[in-house]
Amino acid sequence: MITKREVITIPESPVIHPFGTRHTPEMVIDLSKRAINFRIDVLRMVYQNKTGHIGGAFSVAEILTALFFHHLRVDPANPHWPDRDRFVLSKGHACAMLYAALAYRGYFPVEDLMTFRTLNSRLQGHPERQKTPGIEVPSGPLGHGVAIAAGMALAAKMDRSKRRAYVVLGDGEINAGVIWEGALAAAKYKLDNLTAILDYNGVQQTGATIKVMPLEPIAEKWRSFGWHVIEVHGHNMLRVLDALDEANEIHGRPVIIVARTTKGKGVTFMENDHFWHGSPPTSAQFEAALSELQQEVGRWQK
Repeated sequence: MITKREVITIPESPVIHPFGTRHTPEMVIDLSKRAINFRIDVLRMVYQNKTGHIGGAFSVAEILTALFFHHLRVDPANPHWPDRDRFVLSKGHACAMLYAALAYRGYFPVEDLMTFRTLNSRLQGHPERQKTPGIEVPSGPLGHGVAIAAGMALAAKMDRSKRRAYVVLGDGEINAGVIWEGALAAAKYKLDNLTAILDYNGVQQTGATIKVMPLEPIAEKWRSFGWHVIEVHGHNMLRVLDALDEANEIHGRPVIIVARTTKGKGVTFMENDHFWHGSPPTSAQFEAALSELQQEVGRWQK
């Protein structure tokens, strides 16, 4: 059973301080611990229901935690607030981590997490807008997120709204040509209210990206499409927070944060192994993974 942790409340319009000055050590520690605890929740969700994607969910833990518990202007009590920031999880198969973040952010009861991927649950195997508060758009067919988020950002410009659009991409999905069509459109319209975050974990469903479809030089590719590129260690919470702040300071073009991450992050035998893209653990594997993640939480508490 999931142990309920505190659901925090963030002001609807947080005070924005100068770049890099609002990330206190206490904040970084708190958010880092949350990310590990969310991995524990995802592990339990997938193990109990024997279905789901662990590897790519674990690699986005710090990214989604930074977004939903510090950066995004959202109101869980009013999910359809017109001036809310928009978030698209383009790599929809990693939705277990998004559901954990949404639950603890207050969009729906934490207890609902254990209904993940069960019949009639609001937490389906890919995000579903009609069922789940906090979901902006269904995702699962990979490659569509950039174009969708660009449309959201363009609409905000036309509305003269301060809302921003964010999209998290998987590195395997940027094999899809439609990603680059969306990237071209975002650059054409100078969508500086659009931030993409690439979960660059180097492993996709069938193996290492360097073998399936080499992506390098990834930063130069996005720059050539007219985007501002920020490269970070995707599991270093302070670096992720600083990158999101930096993205807000860029004008006249969209931003992509290339977050170098580890598939299956936090569980030694799952890391960098494409087997864990969509495989549930056995009982013994579950216990071993849970123990390792709990030890990591303990290290942050010392």
